[in-house]
Amino acid sequence: MSNRRHFLKQTTTFLGGATLLSALDNKAFALFPQRLAPSDQVNIAAIGIAGMGWANVKSALKVPGVNLVALCDVDKNILDKRMGELASLNVDAAKVKTYSDYRRLLEQKDVDAVIIGTPDHWHALIMIDACQAGKDVYVEKPVGNSIEECRAMVAAQKKYNKVVQAGQWQRSQKHFRDAVDFVHSGQLGNIRTVKVWCYQGWMKPGPKVPDSAPPAGVDYAMWLGPAEKRPFNSSRFHFNFRWFWDYAGGLMTDWGVHLLDYALLGMKAPIPKTVAALGGIFAYPELAQETPDTLTALYEFDGFNLVWDHAMGIDNGSYGRDHGIAYIGNNGTLVLNRGGWEVIEEKHSGNKVSKPLQPSVDNGLDKHWENFISVVKSRKMKELNCPIETGAHVATVAQMGNISFRSGQRVVWDKAKGKFTDNKLNEQYLMAEYHNGYKLKTV
Repeated sequence: MSNRRHFLKQTTTFLGGATLLSALDNKAFALFPQRLAPSDQVNIAAIGIAGMGWANVKSALKVPGVNLVALCDVDKNILDKRMGELASLNVDAAKVKTYSDYRRLLEQKDVDAVIIGTPDHWHALIMIDACQAGKDVYVEKPVGNSIEECRAMVAAQKKYNKVVQAGQWQRSQKHFRDAVDFVHSGQLGNIRTVKVWCYQGWMKPGPKVPDSAPPAGVDYAMWLGPAEKRPFNSSRFHFNFRWFWDYAGGLMTDWGVHLLDYALLGMKAPIPKTVAALGGIFAYPELAQETPDTLTALYEFDGFNLVWDHAMGIDNGSYGRDHGIAYIGNNGTLVLNRGGWEVIEEKHSGNKVSKPLQPSVDNGLDKHWENFISVVKSRKMKELNCPIETGAHVATVAQMGNISFRSGQRVVWDKAKGKFTDNKLNEQYLMAEYHNGYKLKTV
């Protein structure tokens, strides 16, 4: 680590001192490939590289000493495409092995850490297998597709003592941290409501199309994995997996874990006592989806309520923002999103707490990767910005909202037993149903 610190100091001095490492592209670090000792390098592999898995690869390669040694995807078309892009990242493709089965990748001895960028229904199985194989893990959010999967992932990390970072990269972004510090300062007064919203105009499900044969090069059986066996349908595949319960939880878990995470962090909140959710497929009934395009969920905590509100296909959300978190206090309201944060003062509070917009100043994903690699090297688990416990906590809260919606019930949580008071809900929703011979490993 002393060598790495010396290198980083030299690099930032060479670049003028004021340039953030996360602002550099991958080629900048290629100027110094021999300056890091082999003991100060980390070999990574990525499993699932169509979307965020590939974004993670690109951010990871900005960190000095990170080497890409393997890629895995069940779609050979995606795999070939990414291999063709390696030259632009200054990576020698001849040194990167490729796989269609992640289990073979985990057998590769020189892999230190893996990225899991698959659909959500694969996260738990791959993370547990990776930890068992001795690999550190960066797992995309939401970490699990059920509450029991989240618990199993936490247990696996503890058993195998591996570094596991959840991909909630806002945990590493300065303005988000600054905003929560302000909330914790008490200047807003008593906070009685936290509003969280996500209006995503660009997000719409695919059209309803007939089932078909999988595209050439796609191992569809492997893509399904533990999910129920169904004919291939292009509107359930790749990005659109998000809108089907077999594979994910819709906008509630896709964006919800990012935004609910900071709502919970700002309020230092545990699991809610009750949740009531209403919504449906109101906006686009002609499109292919199971998860609601419109949803409102009310979470009950001691001393405050949290309101989640999402809408697909439109952008006109609260406070003129398409997403955000509003901590509403007696003295003022702090509004936070990826663009920055501000405080809107209550006119008659008598407290001068207004604050103009504090804009974002860094790249959260790049900073998240700097944090992960640092902990992979130091093994100081407490320095991890978003450990699996954090990812599991917010994923559980998001799943509770979906369970209330799907069951049509106000759900009540038994804190002592760690489950719902209604055993029928526990039997139906606590654990994702596994098929095709797959079983969730318990440790």
